[in-house]
Order: sequence, then C-alpha cells, then structure tokens
Amino acid sequence: MVNSFDKLNLDSKLVEGLKKEGISEPTDIQIKAIPLALENIDIIGQSETGSGKTLAYLLPIFQKVDATKREMQAIILAPTHELVMQIDNEIKLLSKNSEMPITSTPIIGEVNIKRQIEKLKEKPHIIVGSTGRIFELIKKKKITAHTIKTIVIDEGDRLLDERNLSGVKDVIKTTMRDRQLMVFSATINERTLNIAKDLMKEAKFIKAEEKIVVNPSINHMYFVAEQRDKIETLRKLVASIKPEKAIVFINKGEEIELTTLKLQYHHINAYAIYGSASKEERKKALEGFRQGKIQLLIASDLAARGLDVKGVSHIFNLDLSEDPKEYLHRVGRTGRAGNLGTAISVVTEKETSLIRKYEKELNIKIEGKEIYRGTIHSLQ
Repeated sequence: MVNSFDKLNLDSKLVEGLKKEGISEPTDIQIKAIPLALENIDIIGQSETGSGKTLAYLLPIFQKVDATKREMQAIILAPTHELVMQIDNEIKLLSKNSEMPITSTPIIGEVNIKRQIEKLKEKPHIIVGSTGRIFELIKKKKITAHTIKTIVIDEGDRLLDERNLSGVKDVIKTTMRDRQLMVFSATINERTLNIAKDLMKEAKFIKAEEKIVVNPSINHMYFVAEQRDKIETLRKLVASIKPEKAIVFINKGEEIELTTLKLQYHHINAYAIYGSASKEERKKALEGFRQGKIQLLIASDLAARGLDVKGVSHIFNLDLSEDPKEYLHRVGRTGRAGNLGTAISVVTEKETSLIRKYEKELNIKIEGKEIYRGTIHSLQ
C-alpha cells in the first residue's frame, strides 16, 4: 500500500510543497493515476468529488513541464468558470509551495480577449480554460498548439456530452499526435467511456475505490423546526454563532432567492449562487466570499459543484438529501486542512428519520440541539 508521495516517483520539491498544504498521504486516484501519467499514458480516471482528482493530474504535469522553456506545454479544459479559477489557484499555490517556477493563466469566455492575449504573450506553461475561448485563441495563433504535450479534460462527463464534444475535439485536433490525453470525472457512463477511448491512443481506465471517509474534524448537530420556521431558525443560529464564512445548502433553486432576501432583510450578509446566475454574478459572489466580504453563501448542490473555498467554518443544511453521500459532500467543505468545522441541519420532525439514516450509514453522531434566547443547548 502506497502511503506517501515519495513512493510515486515525484520530485522531492513537489512532495515538500504538498506538506506545506498539510497533504502528506496520496488518495486512491492519485496512487493509480500519477505513475501512469508520468509515463505519458492516456488515462480515463473516475473518482468521486473531493477525492483529489486535480492533484492526480497536476503533479505529473508539474514534473514533466520543462520550466526552462518559455512555451505552452499543457492545456486543462474545464466546464465552468469557477472550476477554471479553482484549478488555476491550485497551480499557483503548488508552484509557490514547491518553489518550481511553473506558470499558468486562466482563459474563459465572456471576458476581455485582449487582456488574455496580453497574458499569453508571457508564454505560460499551463493554460486552464473553457473549450470555446481556447480554440478561438488557437485559431488566432495566440496559443501555440504544437508545443502542447498534455491535454486534461476535467469533469469529462460534462465536456464530452453532445453539447461540448465537438469543441473538445476541435482543440485536440490542433495538437500533435503524440500528446498525452487525460480525462477525469466523478461519474463516467458507458457513452462517456467510449467517447474518451475514441479520442485516445491506448487508454487506461482507472477507478478509485469509493471509500466513505468521514472527516473527524467536523462536529455534527441538528435543530428541529416547522418547515415555515426554518429560515427564522437559521437567522437565530447565525446571530448566535456569528460564523465568519458559512455555506447554506437548499435543494430547490427557486427557494434560494427567497431565503437570501429574507436573510438580507435581517441585515445578514448573505449572497446566493444558483445554476442560472451569469458568470459575472457567480464570480462576484465567490470572490466576495473568498475574501470574507460575504458571510453566508446560499447554494444548491448543482450551483456548488466543484466549489472549494478555504476557511469555511460552518455548513448549514436547510434541506437534506436522501443520499448520505450527498450529506458528506456538503459537509466536507468545512473542517479542512486541520481546522475544525461544524455541520448544522435544520430539519422538520419528519426529516429526523434522515438524520438517523446518516448516523447509521456514516457511523457518526449528529447531536440534537435547540436554540433558546440566543443560546444553543443540547436536547435533554
């Protein structure tokens, strides 16, 4: 069993860089992907959200990039603005911590193309972005496709669907035949698998073991309220706890706006992100949240897909999912990097059966609490 990055033939600088982030043990997808990626093998990797997919492809790219050359060497395609920015942030952090002079630039649509062209003159080693804009810049000869050694397709289930596939193929066709291709996704169905294989020379399919790992740094609790009183209960909890940075999960998109408006009415610094919001609105909300200007981010699971923000102290669930794994995905956004986190669910009497289901299947204790005169007490 590989239990350290040293055993994966990675540069010691990368291993040291990861330690600075508090990462010392590779995840299952990293153990399976890194050795293959280092050998330039085409990979289709399936691994659930939060399992370390980004580092599974970034570490080998870092190792293979020739930092002495000022040329573009890798393209990472991602379906959403947030994911592009998140991957780019991770590259910059890894470059800083490992003291490896590897550069990157994010390239997304609906943004001033002139500024992007200026950035590309610096010849970043890694380009992260959306398919359409990257292809446009390749056609304008601003991205030199012939020097690209690796292409990564992140969230492959979305980028290889009917809507996006032709754009992905356009980008791949501009690069040399001997470049490496890697596809990663949380879910890979038969169709996606076959499409990915068609794009590749000799694809290796790898799948990470799905392990339900519960973070011991998270404290779980629930409060019972009538459905109509849930927002008021949340308001009281926020007033009592005063979280600096928290995410509130709601199942239905249409209720997100209503909840946000009610909280704002009570002078709570809340902001919503939903699937239908424009890229600019989402960017503004996430930047504000990252910088601590927004206290509560209200989101659905879809809107929060791939969202990774440091320093989230609390997760509030105003609705619950039937699937205990969804609960884990949500609460896994707190209690990171050695910090403590708190997960709070506001449930109706009827929904307490889901709390019991979570406790049983995840082997955790979710403590019943009540809020009285602004103070939280355990249920007797």
